[in-house]
Amino acid sequence: MEPNRAMSFSDLHLKPSLLKALEKKAYTDPTPIQRALIPAIFTGGDVLAGAQTGTGKTAAFALPILQDLSGKHQEGQHYPKAIVLVPTRELAKQVHQSFVEYGAFLPLRSEVLYGGGNFKAQENRLKKGADIIVTTTGRLLEHIGKHHLDLSAVKFLVMDEADTILDMGFLKEVSQILQYLPEKRQNILISATLSAPLKNLSGQILHKPKRIEVDSMGTAASSVKQIVYPVEAEKKAELLSYLIGSRNYTMALVFVRKKAEADMVAEELKLSGLKTEVIHGEKSSGERSRALNAFKEGKIRVLVATDIAARGLDIPALEVVFSYDIPHVTQDYIHRIGRTGRAGKAGLAITLISPGETVALRDVERMLGRPIPQERLEGYAPKVMSIQKGARKNEKKKSAEGAFGNKKKKSTTFSKTKKRKTTKRDGFKVYDANKEKSDKKRGKK
Repeated sequence: MEPNRAMSFSDLHLKPSLLKALEKKAYTDPTPIQRALIPAIFTGGDVLAGAQTGTGKTAAFALPILQDLSGKHQEGQHYPKAIVLVPTRELAKQVHQSFVEYGAFLPLRSEVLYGGGNFKAQENRLKKGADIIVTTTGRLLEHIGKHHLDLSAVKFLVMDEADTILDMGFLKEVSQILQYLPEKRQNILISATLSAPLKNLSGQILHKPKRIEVDSMGTAASSVKQIVYPVEAEKKAELLSYLIGSRNYTMALVFVRKKAEADMVAEELKLSGLKTEVIHGEKSSGERSRALNAFKEGKIRVLVATDIAARGLDIPALEVVFSYDIPHVTQDYIHRIGRTGRAGKAGLAITLISPGETVALRDVERMLGRPIPQERLEGYAPKVMSIQKGARKNEKKKSAEGAFGNKKKKSTTFSKTKKRKTTKRDGFKVYDANKEKSDKKRGKK
């Protein structure tokens, strides 16, 4: 490559059919993660990569896999050669679509499997053969159990958003899947954060991995401006509505921890006149897809979502992300704000913090390595933010009797062997009794 010339995809030694597909999508210059990860995968060794959402990480692992498999493909031979594990159905659909688009001029077949999809239809598609399978862990195990898949020839195993897969409790499923894969394979783990469970898993399945950290794990993309608004808990929904309306945000994604609260927030926004839909785990796949499509097409202004439901959302034009609260898992904050500022574009992440969430905010700032700037709005901000000490608390402390809660109530019955302490009230009782006797004697006289 000539000095001072920007790197192009052709400099990464991609074949013409892939370059043609990239040109069709108007991709010109590779992103930092693509420049680092594509050559690393071509070496054939295991890789542990730190990459935020919206950095082009899907293309970074999809392009070299497509190139490798197409170079050794035999006509009519379609069987699983690459498995891509993802945490949610939304991300499964998105990653699969990327494989389809990048491989548009190749003889390879890709298939997507996820819970909530028609199981029989998935089985029928698998019978036709697939070279690349993008899947959630549970649905893959279901098809393996029904003998719809033979994974003995798999060459690539990719875990996309590996930290989220483990945070959602799918370690057992991952361990089961590994038993069906050949020992000799290339493992690629992509993660925005490096949690303790991920460190343990990478130590078990990766052999002398090349570690790539274009973005340090647990850090936010530099293209996203972050800001915190202190607010009284009971005024959060009102402030959220005010910020969206007064600043004329036409596309706002709002994250909420709990499903019930997500429904409540959505209803409050609707009452404020903002066209809003909500997605969470209790919504069907069809309902979630319709809400997401309406959001992308500009038919609604606000999409309220729980952290799990929003995994894998790819909305290039998203201008602002709101955190209505701090997520249960601190690292999920990185995934939240990664929905905006994608592909190097400027993004904005706003977090609403009530007095009881100060410890949770400090956990996030400790992870980021710096404080998040704060702004106070008159009429919404607490007069004085209370200093919350100790561990973060999500709920009010429940009262409990005994050594670990409130002190036990003293018994109202008294022991015969122990004399009760005389109180001032007892003196009034004696006075009342004597006065009553005195009044009776006077009456007789």
